[in-house]
This record gives sequence, C-alpha cells and structure tokens, in this order.
Amino acid sequence: MSQWTVAFTPLVPWWLLATLAGLALPLVAFGLVRRARGLGWRTAAMAVLLGALANPALVEEERQPQRDVAVMVIDESPSQRIGDRMQRAEAAQAAIADRARAIPNLDLRIVRAGAPADDADPAADDGTRLFGALAQAVSDVPRQRLAGAVLVTDGQVHDVPEDPSHPLFGMPIHSVLTGERDEGDRRLVVEQTPSFGLVGKTVRVVLRVEDLPGAAGGQGRVVIRKDGGRPEAHLVPLGTSHAIDLTLDHGGPTVFEIVADPGPRELTLDNNRSAFVVNGVRDRLRVLLVSGEPHPGERTWRNILKSDPSVDLVHFTILRPPEKQDGTPVRELSLIAFPIRELFDLKLNEFDLIIFDRYRRRGILPQLYLENIANYVRRGGGLLEAGGAVGNAALSLNRTPLGQVLPGEPTGIVHELGYRPRVTPMGERHPVTAELPGNEAGEPRWGRWFRQASMQARGGAVLMSGVGADPLLILDRVGEGRVAQVSSDHIWLWARGFEGGGPQAELLRRLAYWLMKEPDLEEQDLRARIDGRRLVVERRALDPRDTPVTITPPTGPARTVRLEDVGGGRQTVAMPIRESGLYTVSDGERTALAAAGALNPRELTDVRSLPDLLRPVAAATGGGIFHIAREGIPEPRRVRSGRTFAGSDWFGFRANADYVVTGIRDAALLPAIVVMALALGALMLAWRREGR
Repeated sequence: MSQWTVAFTPLVPWWLLATLAGLALPLVAFGLVRRARGLGWRTAAMAVLLGALANPALVEEERQPQRDVAVMVIDESPSQRIGDRMQRAEAAQAAIADRARAIPNLDLRIVRAGAPADDADPAADDGTRLFGALAQAVSDVPRQRLAGAVLVTDGQVHDVPEDPSHPLFGMPIHSVLTGERDEGDRRLVVEQTPSFGLVGKTVRVVLRVEDLPGAAGGQGRVVIRKDGGRPEAHLVPLGTSHAIDLTLDHGGPTVFEIVADPGPRELTLDNNRSAFVVNGVRDRLRVLLVSGEPHPGERTWRNILKSDPSVDLVHFTILRPPEKQDGTPVRELSLIAFPIRELFDLKLNEFDLIIFDRYRRRGILPQLYLENIANYVRRGGGLLEAGGAVGNAALSLNRTPLGQVLPGEPTGIVHELGYRPRVTPMGERHPVTAELPGNEAGEPRWGRWFRQASMQARGGAVLMSGVGADPLLILDRVGEGRVAQVSSDHIWLWARGFEGGGPQAELLRRLAYWLMKEPDLEEQDLRARIDGRRLVVERRALDPRDTPVTITPPTGPARTVRLEDVGGGRQTVAMPIRESGLYTVSDGERTALAAAGALNPRELTDVRSLPDLLRPVAAATGGGIFHIAREGIPEPRRVRSGRTFAGSDWFGFRANADYVVTGIRDAALLPAIVVMALALGALMLAWRREGR
C-alpha cells in the first residue's frame, strides 16, 4: 500500500528561515503603503526563494499494515470450580475464539491464569490475579497495536489496578462473568484468634456467620473440633460477631476446626469452614520433691528442676527419722513445720509432678495421704520414685497404697558393683531414652554406677537396664496419670563427671517432662505440620510397624502414603502441597490436623459472581460486563477508535490501523533550475512593471 505526503527538509535552520521571512514582510508592507509597482512579482520572487530554502519534497511511503492483538484471559481460580462456571468459561473461550479468528488483521492470544502453581506457597494469600497475567501477555506488544482484552471470570479478581492511567487501560477491557445473577451464599469469617494460650485456661475466638446477601437475624450452628476430637456445637447469631471460649488441654500446638452448617442458599461449603492453631504454654509447672534423707543425689534433682525458670519447686528433705531420739525439742527439728496436710491433702492437685527421692516408709506420711497420692495419679498426676528403700524392700513405697500404681516391685536384693546403664530395645524407641547423647549405635560411652536395687517389672515399659539386665528405669501409665521408677540412687555420679559422666541432665529433663505430659515426649503420637510448601507427617511408635497413613487435602481425593523409619522410634514422610486449608492425617487409630495458609483466603471471602470489582475498569476503558448465564456469549466485533466499544450482546476490539513503512521514494517539488527560472522570471516581470 502506497501513501503520498509532502515533506520539508530545509536547507537552512528553521529559525533562520523564519527570520528571513520576518525581514521580507516589512518590505512587502512598505510597498503596499507606497503602492509600489511590481510589488506582486517581487513578493512572488521572495516566496519562491523562501520556498526553495524550505526544500519541499513529495514523499511516497510503502506501508505494510500491522495486525492488532487482542487477549482473552481465562480464570482458573478455585472459585471457578463452583457449579457450571468452568464449563461456561470453556464454552465462552471456544465461541469468542472462533468469531475473533474471522476478524481481519486481528490476532487473539489466550491466557489461563489463577490456578495454583506447583511451587506456590500455600501460606501466600494473593487471591485471583488476572491483570498480572494480562500485563505479561501484552508486554511484547506496542501499545498502538492493542485492540482490547476480555476476561472470562466469575468476577472475583484481586489485582485490579487502582490507577485509571495504568498502561493496560489504554485499550477496552471487557468482562464475561461465568456465574449466575443474584447468587446467595453462607460464609464463616474468623475475625480474631489467639496465637498463644495458657494450658488449662480458656482462649477466645471471635467469628461471624453471614448469609449473603441478607440482613442480620436468626441463628446458625457452628461445630468446633479440637485436634480432630469430639465435636462441640454452638448456636451463634447470624450476621454479627460472636465470641466463643475454648480450652487448651496440653502444651504445644492445638488445631481448632470450625464448621458452619449449610445455609438456605449455598454456592460452596469451602468457605463454611476454617482452622487455626493455638500454641499452648504452661504458666508454671509445680513440682514437689521429697527427699527421704540427705545424699549426694538430691542436689542433682534440685539443680535440674531449678534450672528451668518455668518450674516452681517445693523441696523437703527429711533430716532425721521419727524413731531417732536424741532429746532435741520438736520445735527445733526444722526451720518450718512440715506442712503434711497442706501438701498431701488440701493442695495436692495443684502439683504437676511429685518426686520421692530415696524415700523410705518411716511413718512420716500417714497411709491416708499416700492413698491421696495414688488417687492423684489416677486422675492425671505424675509420680516419680527414685532409689527408694535401697537394701530394704520392707520399707519401700510398694508396701503402701502407692504400690497399686507403681510398676516395679523390689526383691530386696541390692547389687553393689560397677555397671553401665544400658538402653533397652524398647528404650531405643521411647522419646525419653531414644538417642541419648553418648549412646550412639546402642553402645553407651558414659560412666558407671555402683548400686542398684533389684526390681521386678509388673507392668509398664522397661527403658533402661542395669546389672544382669534387671530393670533400672520403668515407665507406666495409670488411669489418666503417669508413673516412673528408677532403681538406683547413683545418677549423681554422672553429674560429678565420674568416668566422663553421662547425660543425666537430658535424661532427667525428659523423664520429668514426660511425667508432666509434654506433647513432644509422647511415645505413641501422630503429628502433622506445614513446613513451607510441604506437609510433614511424623509418627512415634514403640513397635516398628509399617502402617500407612491417609492424607486428606482440603479438596480432592485422599492419598495413602507409607512412612520412612528414621530411627529413635520416629517415622516420617513429607509431601508437597499446593492449596490452603486443613489437611487431615490418620493412621486408623490417631488423627492429626495441619492448617496451611490464611484463616480466611481472599479467594473464598465472597464467591458470588459479582461485577463490582471489575466495574471501574469497564468504566475507565469503555468496556462491557456480561453475564453469560442469562445473556449468552457476547459477539466480538471490530470497532474504529472513538466509537462505543460495547453493546447489549457484543463487545468491540479497537481497529488501530497501525502500519510499518517498508520503503520511501521522494521527489523535490522545487528543483534548483525551476527555482532560478521562477525567481528570475518574477524579478524581470517586476522590473518591466516598474519601467512603464
């Protein structure tokens, strides 16, 4: 295609040409005033000379028309899976693409966006981002070739540019909505959740159940599950915020799942549920330590317990048994009176752990109080008996009501020879003794002990053994509580560094916290946690079984996987995750929950197909908004710039008429010889006129 134009390439700068023209004008004006003869021919001569200096040329351009580019963005976000939205989107893509191909000089690019990427972080809450995909699709196209864009979406777009001067707004942007008009939905909004809470205390969660659209009124039911346990139902007012108090039962993370009953109008149940994690923190751990007599080991217990600032320790040492009579007045036997009734009756349940260290039955504690301690254990308390009645089984606590809860029974035999405590095969898998420092490959490298009371295990788990494989450490569960027995009082040798010492601090710390039900030391446990873009499942078990676990994601089918044994009684597996929500892990006996991502994802905040978010874009660019569920699929047309770009059943792509110049030919309009002839001719005619 050829196009003719006139171009000027002045022989002198334009400012000089304008100066010469300015000097000529007063001369012409003076001639007009004087009515000089030949003025017209002189003016013509000056005009020819000025025109020659402007150097006009006739230019012929060879132009190649450029094809305009239009973009269609298909929304594949999770909210598009609701109802028939995705089917309508696919039908709209096929129809619009077929009609756009019939439009001359138009290229249509199809982009899919909104689907979670394989490497996406589920914790990121970016919502549906279609305009970012649109900007990337046209990044290599000159703005003068952009014909327009059409978004096939449900209207929930969360990266709409706020500035109308955005470069994308230089073309008409249309929206084709895939949902129904006047949709309704019920949603659960968790407004406030705590991050931490005290064990045994309540934490408050504030939530709101809404029916959209609609006014507040009426009640709805929500069901709350704690760590996948028994459901607890609550009635809450619709449309208003409501606070619910929840109780933390243990330390560490607790996963709460909240589910609202379906409403009268529902689009999806995905936004009827939410999950959050609260980390339980113990306020203060109260420990009662009763030492039967002064000995080097009691300082070891005291140092271990006092080193933890979260432990409140009450320690009593019996300096003289009641049967010893030396004439010392009773009021001078101790600095303070031994508060037996307060400790073992009135305030017994305030303690998290009771330790009897080398305690012998001497009549100091009445049988009634020992029965109270046994009941305390059955109700959930912790009891540790260490090195008791060494050499005299008749004085042991097994001959009291506590014998009903103690797992081991002394035989009366005392071994007094050097031996190294060994971890049993069961102990290799128990979190209290598994992977103790100095016990690599099952061969202990710690120092020896020199005394052990022979004991028979009547129940529980033997974690460590001593002389002749006799039980050295036994752990057991009684009712809701826990009991441990250590049949030696020589652990203090490790604390003194004898023969290199041993892991007494780590062992006693684990033992005490297992008795106080620390979640990290559960021997039979199933846990799930989110680590970046992975779901990590870990199971602790005393038996090395190979039972698979079932992982149920927030959406989609469940998946069965096998765990890998990594030693120390632990089995683990990690798998990548792509979506936010609640993951449920079960091995048939226990269930673990893991919450990934935000509490209320933007994608599920409002899943109705509304034009509200896209209406400012349509107003700024002249685009249209269409509901294809009722209005059908609009027809694309080619529209010249400056016209209306949308109608009731059609939308327009702008015709830009852009081109590329492929060749240029020019011809001078005032060649030099013509200029000379015209100028001389005009001057001669002017002289002739003046000579008359």
